[in-house]
Amino acid sequence: MWVKICGTTSEDDALLAVAMGADAVGFIFAPSKRQVAPSHVADIVKRLPPEVVTVGVFRDESPSRVAQIVLHAGLQGAQLHGHESPADTARVHERVRFLIKAFPAGDQRVRRAGEWGADAVMLDAPSAGSGQVFDWALTGELPSHQRLVIAGGLTPANVAAAIDATAPWGVDVATGVERSPGQKDPVKLREFIAAAKAAGSRLPAEAPPADPGVGPYDWQEDRA
Repeated sequence: MWVKICGTTSEDDALLAVAMGADAVGFIFAPSKRQVAPSHVADIVKRLPPEVVTVGVFRDESPSRVAQIVLHAGLQGAQLHGHESPADTARVHERVRFLIKAFPAGDQRVRRAGEWGADAVMLDAPSAGSGQVFDWALTGELPSHQRLVIAGGLTPANVAAAIDATAPWGVDVATGVERSPGQKDPVKLREFIAAAKAAGSRLPAEAPPADPGVGPYDWQEDRA
């Protein structure tokens, strides 16, 4: 089970998440209580193990700007959380190795999620970052061949139920493991990751491997 701890704002919290067993750490660049500067994230990422997937979260940002920030901060991937078109998403993916496209649960676009060409599709509550749980039955609208990441109101108390109900490839949490906006709670982090991993171990062995690739992708060097 791929576990991403999002809304990270400090080096201490990033290292704590990794020590607890998180597979990925997310940094929010869109307007938010948890918004961080690319230069600050660059300093944090330098101190993380290379096998940890680092993801920048954006909303309705230009593809060139997304790629620029991902490269500047030394990140491995991007998460697009707005109304990005399939064409815009494709332009980002040309320059970013690992891409997550997020949709509100119940959105009509979910049934056509494959058109965005993302490595994984995230389903979140209608109001991202609200800490609200959506109807997990709505995950059935996602085409079966897509990697599903569940978000929205997950906590140590309900993440196992969410995994049992939806059999996702991964889970994503921010609010549910915080003591205050942008500050993680060590106990909640440990309990969330442990519960997610335990529930994930019950999924069928043929579930897709949690290996989106490691190492920041320098698209400028690749084109040289």
